[in-house]
Amino acid sequence: MSGTAFGAAMDVLAADPNIGTGAIYRAGGTGAPVPMRVVRSAPDRLGDAFGTNLIQASDVLTVAIAVLPSIEPDDTFTLGAATLTVQHAERDAAGIAWRVFCRR
Repeated sequence: MSGTAFGAAMDVLAADPNIGTGAIYRAGGTGAPVPMRVVRSAPDRLGDAFGTNLIQASDVLTVAIAVLPSIEPDDTFTLGAATLTVQHAERDAAGIAWRVFCRR
């Protein structure tokens, strides 16, 4: 989708059935459904609550900016039976992909 080597690599990763997955994006959680491919990771995050360390599951999606030029909090992605709500999105250094932090 992008004319750069990094953009082409993002396209290949999202299309790979072992790495990418199909998703349905909805602006504001209720907008028109937009099918796309994303790369999902679910790293554990270490948090703190009242002096106690807690491990929290998180969901981070990588989405090509060429596919989705704008992402806002409360937009949603549906991946299979899971609906993930956008909390925050940031562009990568090359400006090719969003790193989208979601809650389940």
